[in-house]
Amino acid sequence: MIKKRLKTKLNNTPAQAIVTYYFIAIAISVILLRLPGVHKPGVHVNFIDSLFTAVSAVSVTGLSSINISETYSVFGYFMIILVLQLGGIGIMALGTFVWLISGKKIGLRERQLIMVDYNQSNLSGVVNLIKEIVKLLLLIQAIGALLLTLYFTQYYDSFKEALTHGIFTSVSATTNAGFDITGDSLIPYHHDYFVQIITIFLIIFGAIGFPVLIEVKEFLSNKNKNFRFSLFTRLTTITYAILLVFGTIMIYLLEMFHAFKGMPWHEKFFTALFHSVSTRSAGLTTIDVTQFHEGTNFLMSVLMFIGASPSSVGGGIRTTTFAIAVLFLINFSRGKDSVQIFHREVHLIDIFRAFAVIILAFAMVFIATILLSVTETNVPITSLIFEITSAFGTCGMSLGITGELSDIGKVIIMVLMFIGRVGLISFLYSIGGKSNKTKFHYPKERVIIG
Repeated sequence: MIKKRLKTKLNNTPAQAIVTYYFIAIAISVILLRLPGVHKPGVHVNFIDSLFTAVSAVSVTGLSSINISETYSVFGYFMIILVLQLGGIGIMALGTFVWLISGKKIGLRERQLIMVDYNQSNLSGVVNLIKEIVKLLLLIQAIGALLLTLYFTQYYDSFKEALTHGIFTSVSATTNAGFDITGDSLIPYHHDYFVQIITIFLIIFGAIGFPVLIEVKEFLSNKNKNFRFSLFTRLTTITYAILLVFGTIMIYLLEMFHAFKGMPWHEKFFTALFHSVSTRSAGLTTIDVTQFHEGTNFLMSVLMFIGASPSSVGGGIRTTTFAIAVLFLINFSRGKDSVQIFHREVHLIDIFRAFAVIILAFAMVFIATILLSVTETNVPITSLIFEITSAFGTCGMSLGITGELSDIGKVIIMVLMFIGRVGLISFLYSIGGKSNKTKFHYPKERVIIG
């Protein structure tokens, strides 16, 4: 029996193994979040809410059916930080880093798992990639925590309290988790542009994509005279910037005479900018988003659906998926049969993958909306769509309905958060099993389209 189980485990595809490891991470996280001393004295949390928090933390989403600040002790905060690191940096990244420190050899199987977990197309350089990712992310978090801690001393009575808030905010922002221990997200810092700017940079560093950060680091080091940014870096950076600017302008215009009415221009600008950045995958807010117009909430739902960049801490269909789909439509409308950009041509398989992800994502959101409209009869459909796209995009913004969801509703949201973190490609491959390349082809025939 043991040999049979071991054989089955070894025969699992890397994608199936990754999904399994994330399930194990959630189980461990539930245990960590139910340890003695994790909750404040007299506070009881039922299992479904602990599970929901664990899934949300591992998927670095930030949706919570309970108030974190009122439920968890300082020890509990650091347990959440530990789980956020597990989910944000990635199971395979942390595992590989521990293996390297302990002197363990990284075999082919481990390299395959890293490749799948970080959406890499080949095995070359994956271990060095992990080293750079862990070092960069921890360095960014440390700098963010230091700056915020020193600044928070003016907000809190003791240095210990400022340190706790500084570390938690830095980790939450960098991992794009969206958890907070203020009890009110970053609304207490609505007029504090320093806190907002630091948080914005931390969110961007986490969501832009680790390969982008590594390439920028290599470019700044100026060691390679012939250095050239990859197509991935160019495409994801430009797409990220366009979405950020577009989101800022649209939120500003839509709320100018509504939620932003009476605010000075700079306050309007920073509020719009922060929420445009946050919809990439962060979920932190500086204003109560229930004050926003339905049109703004729908726009933010679309932005959360797109999500962050591949090989980052964020979820959604990802920026490059959206970019390739748009580029394909532009090229197709011009009569071209390929996608060309920056003097490069996108592989046909990547175009297939992009549309497969978009179709599957739309189907999931559609099915989840139908199911939640049945289980949550008293919740407006716009609020449900907002919650669903927030979960799938591992964003964490909510219109205040998370705690009111039924147990079935919470399970649906948990499934969406899990798939959003694992990634639709990995999830799809985990269901499909081992790839079987076509060994022969039938005669081709045209089909009428449109």
